[in-house]
Amino acid sequence: MEAVWEQVKAKLKKKLSSQAYHLWIDPVCFDRIDNGRMVLNCVNSFSKKRIHENYHDLITSEMDQLTGQRCEFSFEVKSSPTRSRTPAARRKQKPVQLGLPNMNVQVHSGRYLRRDFTFDQFVVGGNSDFAFSASLSFASCKNKQQNALLLMSKTGMGKSHLSQAIGHHVLSEFPNDRVYYITAEDFTNELVSAFRHGSVDRFKSKYRNGCDVLILEDIHYLSGRNRTQIELAHMLDTMYESGKTVIFSSCYLPGDIPKLTPELRSRLQSGLISDIEPPDFNTRVRILKKKAKARRAGVSMDILRYLATELTEDVRQLESGLTGVMTRSSLMSEPVNMALAENVVKIIGRRRKKITIDVIKKLVAREYDLTVAELVSKSRRQQIVKPRQIAMYLSRVHTDSPLQTIGQRFNRYHATVIHAVGAVENAMRKETTIKRQVEMLNKKIEAGNV
Repeated sequence: MEAVWEQVKAKLKKKLSSQAYHLWIDPVCFDRIDNGRMVLNCVNSFSKKRIHENYHDLITSEMDQLTGQRCEFSFEVKSSPTRSRTPAARRKQKPVQLGLPNMNVQVHSGRYLRRDFTFDQFVVGGNSDFAFSASLSFASCKNKQQNALLLMSKTGMGKSHLSQAIGHHVLSEFPNDRVYYITAEDFTNELVSAFRHGSVDRFKSKYRNGCDVLILEDIHYLSGRNRTQIELAHMLDTMYESGKTVIFSSCYLPGDIPKLTPELRSRLQSGLISDIEPPDFNTRVRILKKKAKARRAGVSMDILRYLATELTEDVRQLESGLTGVMTRSSLMSEPVNMALAENVVKIIGRRRKKITIDVIKKLVAREYDLTVAELVSKSRRQQIVKPRQIAMYLSRVHTDSPLQTIGQRFNRYHATVIHAVGAVENAMRKETTIKRQVEMLNKKIEAGNV
């Protein structure tokens, strides 16, 4: 029967795309015959689920044609407790520490992984199929040709979800691997601190020798930070040579990121680049359905389809619409109905149309007791620089204007806008005062009090 399975695989290889075959079918192997049923081994539970959902009928058809009779088969998951790429890595393996249930996962360095950002919770559509497959391939260590993956999309499309899903998958399937998840902003701050305290060698060793999988988010925020870029480029060379895996995320292609050193740009472009487009209607419906189920919300398919029809920008807007419907239903003690959904959609649509860069500039200037002329001036006084950065950040979040347009409206280059957005996001994480100020401005914008 093993020969039968190999013949089935040969037929499937001709019918499926090369990517789909090598990702899903090729790793499946014959195990045994159990009570007349063929048992096939999958590499992990997620692969088993994916194959059963998408290829079970095709496999059944090919088996029946090949054997001339009904052939029963089932999938099982074979054990794969560790994935060490090199003898040195195998020698350094440490005892596995069991994780605590129902908690965000702490990787070996950097930030926590969000508990719900897993492959199982990601809704795959035509807009993200390749990015999903590539992410799972890297997480499963099946892509031997390349060491780096760059997930590229606009904000709110799911690149952070996929990058963290890779981390979850690696920690689950290969618990001895050392996974580092960190933002480009935090990476830069860590390097600056290492220079300041004379611990650069320790910093280099941490990433070059103590890390198997590096997940580096928002790589575009390294724009203009030459010293960080130089060190990162050298570090990537060492990691690639050692067979380590690096996952990047970015809102822009490497060629579109300003003030990037040729060395780092070259290394980013040498990896696999996968973009994520806005989801189509059917995918938006499935996203809403999954999120409603996760929240145990009783929302009819008619309302989900309506929200999917009206809210087309990104996944975050879909979440905002669903949250708005559920919140209004709870506060008003009313069942979720179409009138409620229409009201929420109108508010979101009205809010988007009303918010412009000029409106945001006036609001920020008023709140910080400045004039709009001062806000867009060349002044480098901190009393003006910080409000200006916040205004740029809010313009990026609340309008569809590209970076170049935002920069022009503030008499700046688009690289300055990238830096400003990163500076505000970093300040919000570290400074309670800035966080409260930005949240207050956000609430006024969303409430229409501008």
